[in-house]
Amino acid sequence: MLTITAGLKLFDYWGPWCSWEIASIVIQLGFLAVLLISVFKSRCIHQTKAKSRETYPTNTTNIIGLSYKLSIASSVVLLIAHIVILLTWKTTKANLCKLEIPTLLLEIMQIISWVMTLIALCSILKHKNVYFPWILRAWWVCTFLLTVSRITLDVHFMFSHHNDPGLPEYTDFIEVLLSTSLLLLAIRGKTGLGLVDPNPVNEPFLDRTQNPKEQLKSKTECLYGKASIFQLMTFSWLNPLFVVGNQKPLDQDEVPNVDTIDSGNFTSEFFDECLKQDGTERASIYKAIYLFTRKKIAINVLFAITSAATSYVGPYLISDLVSFLNEKKTRSLTSGYLLALGFLGAKFVETLTQRQWIFGARQLGLRLRAALISHIYKKGLVLSNRSCQSHTSGEIINIMSVDIQRITDLMWYINTLFMLPIQISLAMFILHINLGMGSFVGLAATIILMSGNIPLTRVQKWYQSKIMESKDARMKSTSEVLRNIKTLKLQAWDTHYLKKLQGFRKVEYDWLWKSVKLNAFMAFVFWGAPTFISVLTFGGCVLMDVPLTAGRVLSALATFRMLQDPIFNLPELLNVIAQGKVSTDRVASYLQEEEIKSDTVEFVPRSLTELDVEIENGRFSWDPESRDPNLDQIQLQVKRGMKVAICGTVGSGKSSLLSCILGEMPKLSGTVKISGLKAYVPQSAWILTGNIRENILFGNPYDKKRYENTIKACALSKDFELFPTGDQTEIGERGINMSGGQKQRIQIARAVYDDADIYLLDDPFSAVDAHTGTELFQKCLLGMLKEKTVLYVTHQVEFLSAADLILVMQNGRIAQSGTFKQLLKVNIGFEVLVGAHNQALESVQAVEISSRKSEKTPTRDQESTLITELPQTKQDSDHNLCAGMSKNEGKLVHEEEREKGSIGKEVYWSYLTLAKGGVLVPIILLAQSSFQVLQIASSYWMAWACPTDTTETVNGMASILRVYTLLAVGSSLCILIRVSLVAITGLLTSEKLFNNMLNSVFSAPMAFFDSTPTGRILNRASTDQSVIDLEMANRIGWCAFSTIQLLGTMAVMSQVAWEVFVILIPITVICIWYHRYYIPTARELARLAGIEQAPIVHHFAESLMGAATIRAFKQQDRFIEKNVCLIDNHSRPWFHNVAAMEWLCFRLNQLSNFVFAFSLVLLVTLPDGVIDPSIAGLALTYGVSLNVQQVSVIWNICNAENKMISVERVLQYSKLTSEAPLVIEDSRPSDEWPENGTISFTNLQIRYAEHLPSILKNITCTFPGKKKVGVVGRTGSGKSTLIQAIFRVVEPTQGFITIDGVDICKIGLHDLRSRLSIIPQDPAMFEGTIRVNLDPLNQHPDAEIWEALDKCQLGDIVRGKDEKLESLENWSVGQRQLFCLGRALLKKSRILVLDEATASIDSATDGILQKIITQEFKERTIITIAHRIHTVIDSDLVLVLSDGKIAEYETPTRLLEKENSFFSRLIKEYSMRSNFN
Repeated sequence: MLTITAGLKLFDYWGPWCSWEIASIVIQLGFLAVLLISVFKSRCIHQTKAKSRETYPTNTTNIIGLSYKLSIASSVVLLIAHIVILLTWKTTKANLCKLEIPTLLLEIMQIISWVMTLIALCSILKHKNVYFPWILRAWWVCTFLLTVSRITLDVHFMFSHHNDPGLPEYTDFIEVLLSTSLLLLAIRGKTGLGLVDPNPVNEPFLDRTQNPKEQLKSKTECLYGKASIFQLMTFSWLNPLFVVGNQKPLDQDEVPNVDTIDSGNFTSEFFDECLKQDGTERASIYKAIYLFTRKKIAINVLFAITSAATSYVGPYLISDLVSFLNEKKTRSLTSGYLLALGFLGAKFVETLTQRQWIFGARQLGLRLRAALISHIYKKGLVLSNRSCQSHTSGEIINIMSVDIQRITDLMWYINTLFMLPIQISLAMFILHINLGMGSFVGLAATIILMSGNIPLTRVQKWYQSKIMESKDARMKSTSEVLRNIKTLKLQAWDTHYLKKLQGFRKVEYDWLWKSVKLNAFMAFVFWGAPTFISVLTFGGCVLMDVPLTAGRVLSALATFRMLQDPIFNLPELLNVIAQGKVSTDRVASYLQEEEIKSDTVEFVPRSLTELDVEIENGRFSWDPESRDPNLDQIQLQVKRGMKVAICGTVGSGKSSLLSCILGEMPKLSGTVKISGLKAYVPQSAWILTGNIRENILFGNPYDKKRYENTIKACALSKDFELFPTGDQTEIGERGINMSGGQKQRIQIARAVYDDADIYLLDDPFSAVDAHTGTELFQKCLLGMLKEKTVLYVTHQVEFLSAADLILVMQNGRIAQSGTFKQLLKVNIGFEVLVGAHNQALESVQAVEISSRKSEKTPTRDQESTLITELPQTKQDSDHNLCAGMSKNEGKLVHEEEREKGSIGKEVYWSYLTLAKGGVLVPIILLAQSSFQVLQIASSYWMAWACPTDTTETVNGMASILRVYTLLAVGSSLCILIRVSLVAITGLLTSEKLFNNMLNSVFSAPMAFFDSTPTGRILNRASTDQSVIDLEMANRIGWCAFSTIQLLGTMAVMSQVAWEVFVILIPITVICIWYHRYYIPTARELARLAGIEQAPIVHHFAESLMGAATIRAFKQQDRFIEKNVCLIDNHSRPWFHNVAAMEWLCFRLNQLSNFVFAFSLVLLVTLPDGVIDPSIAGLALTYGVSLNVQQVSVIWNICNAENKMISVERVLQYSKLTSEAPLVIEDSRPSDEWPENGTISFTNLQIRYAEHLPSILKNITCTFPGKKKVGVVGRTGSGKSTLIQAIFRVVEPTQGFITIDGVDICKIGLHDLRSRLSIIPQDPAMFEGTIRVNLDPLNQHPDAEIWEALDKCQLGDIVRGKDEKLESLENWSVGQRQLFCLGRALLKKSRILVLDEATASIDSATDGILQKIITQEFKERTIITIAHRIHTVIDSDLVLVLSDGKIAEYETPTRLLEKENSFFSRLIKEYSMRSNFN
């Protein structure tokens, strides 16, 4: 006890000044000790840190930047200041420590420290350091903290002793300013030393070697990285961008680059390093994020804490100012001005640090987002097949957009975690000073509110996870629908899938509604918190007889308003942490998914073996945990240069065999050895968005000779001649504007050009016509690839005879292997395939012989002329949008449409009036205005009713409090009405916008989907819709609410001193001018950021689909690099948009500080008695937050406009050009239509757009009912367009089509399409069971489904599954085509269209299916497009198209009688190619 008493006496004797001086001496001794140790070890200051060792080249001359000059100037002035204090310390020591030795020692130490600092700075110049050493930076941070604490003690001393400032106080003030500049230098770290090359003659020569990417980089070099300290503080480094943005709408190439440390490349590599530091799996992502962000978070937190601390200086000084105004007669004006300076200084530091921490947090979010997206993309390239099936592209895109956004938002809120304790502690400290024991009531009320919010936050977390789950399900389904939209439209299933999507949205909406209701209640708590706490606190003070003066009440009210933020921030912070944790877990779960194992395949150097492919005892399965392998007992040896053909029935394991050689299929046992580079051609063509040449080169350098040889070998020369821009023609998403044959040949060309050693071709000839198939086989496989090892899967028996080895697959095993002749002798399974082929050939030859017995077989020389007679025409694809484009129209997928200029009033009007016609909006505004009026009235009442001095007594404090409580309760009720209506209106509006967009997209014609990448639609359905669901209503609401608050504050301030308007009006005009100057640039940056997000998503979705091809060609690095470039393209406008917001806020903050300062000076200067001190205090209570409110108004308006871009983008897709009506009630066909199935074309002309030429020209013919019509012609002759015309995918520009006398253009699309059946070239399967795939509308019983499965050869396979019809499987392409046939069998339409329906099926299965089709559709009209001639030879009629016109239309027999008919020539060619006997 004696020790404590002695200690307290010693503290009283020393005082806080002596304690401060001793602390200063200890810190300086530490600084000097570290400095001397460094010198003693001869490491010099510039060697103390790796970064500090960075120096500029020695053959250059220095440019001394502002940072270095500022450090020297500040150090010199501080040195002089301490010399002056040392010389005058005898005369000024009365104000300081009573002990002379510490005071004298302190000043001597300060002089030594600053001399050493200057020596160190000179050393930096000598060694050309890029960064200040850490010891100097640490010393400057300590200096700042010491000077700030010192001036705080000075101010406290002056006010408590009513002293005027002297020389030490003025010196301390100068020191604070200088140490603040040194603090900023310490945070920035860079010395600002530049360099100039004394011999700049070399520069032009160096520039010649620059690639275009580097030239672009120099054109848009980083403004932020070159900024000085002053520019970083004021954000004036953005001025050049604002100049450009105000002259014209900004384009992407005019937005400067991000700094190296913010770039995708740097952040990605750094995040990888952080991940490697932790070996554990689940914890790794959390630890990696911590390691990645810790330094930047530390700097941000320093700024945030400073901002939080200085924000409470205002409430702390209000009581002093009211006291000063009461005692004006006895107090000097100097102390009043010092009070005003204290207010203003705190406001300046608060606004400066606030802008820095907010910007720093956004910048950190940008870095983390870039790192995570890059990592997710890299993971996508190595996902195993099983992982890909468990995570659809829609789900992963949701992780990439929504989840990553939530994790980056957490980086902003994490600063509030550190600010909360500071804010609450300071608030309680101020309340304790003013209200004594009453402050504990306030503390209890605050704890009650904050703890009450915690369970609410837990519920909110549960809601958030449910919202994300339902959003995932919706996005998964949306992605699938968009992928298969053509199938849905042709089958008339679009309405069913629209309802399915609306069902998913309904589930999401229900969770959103619960979440929004809870948010509304939490908003009510936020707005009512100051009222609730103030009523309880003042009530407690009345009960405890704590005297309430006007000054104390006003100081308390200002503090309660400040407490509003921490009370609300805690639940919001917990909510964001909850969201962030859910999202981080989802990202972690995805990053831990199973990967392709790199050790599946062993690579053997070519010099050590003659075998290019070797498999020993191979057992493989797509599901590693399965007992039954997909491939078993695989023994294979392929010597260099061999041609290996792989054949077998559908689902026998042909594609799986290629996958195990590629290393795509998990290996259960055995070894796979590869010697050489691989090239792979998948069965389903994978084409990248871009031009044809980019697709063929695939990252390889352009070699003209090799390229031209490749084009010829792959039969692409004629296609290029017909394309308006040749090989520069743009390919749509998934190659949508190319025919199946063209897509296949482009990817074969990609493989051939790659010049690999081993070629793996998965059924490359199925999508091309007979002639092109032969040409490819002869010129490509037996020509350019004759020296290469080739393994090719094929169903065409005619291509087997040339193989060195044939593998016959059966039930996942190699049933037979040998040459063609050897296998024919064995007569086991191979004979079935060959027999089916021979049967087909005989059927063709029988027709040919019966037609013309005298016909001679053409010689080989004649073969080449067969094709030339039937000219190739402009390509006819699924949707031909290339044909007829002029050179500058070669792009199919145009840049995403982007509005320019201000967001139209109609966008705001649409948003505000969508729900209930906008009736609720004025009620919301009235409720907020009433709240503001009642709030001001309650504060006014307390200021007016309470005494101005503690000596005055007031009777009836309970009555005063009762009135205050009534006003407070009234204001709270207004808020409850307002938050409820905002929640209801916002969600109703978002639902309407969603439904309008969904209906509009579903009604859009196919041309829209061909020219619009899926990523653009998904981006709107995911990111933009998320903004509208959860943010938009509050953003728009806050614009109005903050404006009403600001008007209320101005009204209160003008009540006290109307003179404020003298400065307020011009300042407001300047604010509006700044806002108008800012908006054009910020708006375009926000739009560019939105547009540049879609390519990231699109590139990712495209890469996921072609991951196997990317891996086979070893192109992972190139695709990762492209992803990084796309990330940077998005980061550039996003980063500068965030910075632009801070640029504006900083300027508005300083202007409002100026208004506040003017008001304070006015209050201090006005003579005594002119104004009531209580009311002046009230004005200050509101004025303290004037800068925050003014910025809040502008920030909310800007933020709302930026977010309104999401509404604008959704509205764009709500007004798309629509297809014809689905049903026309006045013109519905009978239930029996079409009875006969006769299709008549009359003068039919079709073009895809007004500016394009006609694809079909004057087609006039009739397909008789219940007959089989074959449609043939070269690639691009108009076959697919004719089919699309029947389904009205494209509308006739002239002429008409009738079915059984009904003009199809006069009935609804659903009535038409639901009566027709099609088996398309690209078979589509949907997520879900076999039953859902065959009968999505649930119209047929199980018995019918089983019957259909049996007929299309799938019954036994499905019965073998455990779940039967409910099973989910990964089916081969051939099996998928069989499922499409099953759908047609169930539909039983009068008209069936077969579009290359059996291209991916072996000859044996094809033969069986042709018989089934003939039997099942005996009394129906069948239209067949086929490359296999035998599938059309038994047609009743054959239509030959050429250049969009009818070349021939007769029975096959009649056409074969004519020697020179196109059909006759096709038959000859087929016979000659197929006859390998």
